Amino acid sequence: MSAPVFLAEPGTLDEVTDGATYLLDGTEGRHAGVVQRRAPGERVDVVDGCGVRLLGVVGAVTPEGVVVHVQQRVVEPAPAVTLVLVQALAKGDRDEMAIEAATEVGVDAVVPWQAERSIVVWRGERAAKSRARWLGTVRAAAKQSRRARVPDVEVALDGRALVERVRAVVAAGGAVLVLHEDATEPLASTCLPAAGECLVVVGPEGGIGDGELGRLVEAGASAVRLGPHVLRTSTAGPVALAMLAERLGRWG
Repeated sequence: MSAPVFLAEPGTLDEVTDGATYLLDGTEGRHAGVVQRRAPGERVDVVDGCGVRLLGVVGAVTPEGVVVHVQQRVVEPAPAVTLVLVQALAKGDRDEMAIEAATEVGVDAVVPWQAERSIVVWRGERAAKSRARWLGTVRAAAKQSRRARVPDVEVALDGRALVERVRAVVAAGGAVLVLHEDATEPLASTCLPAAGECLVVVGPEGGIGDGELGRLVEAGASAVRLGPHVLRTSTAGPVALAMLAERLGRWG
């Protein structure tokens, strides 16, 4: 059974070496020692969300936190192709379901998208609270799936900002794939970049409008089809990302 993962702040594991001791304190330390009752001798991993992983064993549980004896410090390199899910805001928390599963699959970043047919709207204080909830969702999913890297959650984009993002990604040699039921090109055979960003754009439950799709394609995106069935917005992104991860050799 794989070891449970606990999150440290980015940068705090940079100076830790093999054979050292590390104090897991704060909320994560309390969760490990008090909630999960981790005991001396148990295996644990501590990650910083940016690719550093400490493989360790619990040495002691103290009022200050959990003392971890570090057996090995591992740096997991960032992938050459960054998988980014552009997820349209959707009702019924289906957008959060999508980013949770996408994180488990291996997405590197998620971008909230205020699509034309999105019923949910992020504005003002609600936007900040909703983004914070997404951050919590990907953080928990990364821990559950034992990841050393926590996906970035970018600020929400409207249609115009997404078009500009598409242009920039394509100009830099990346790819933008828009999942659409009327597309004829299969995702399984579309060309992927050797490096850079690969954006996967998923619309809301009402779909992506013709004008919206046209502007994205004009900016350099490719409309692609997953398969013979129409998937929900909560399912389409994770399925597409799983296929891309396989093609990129991440699951080899």
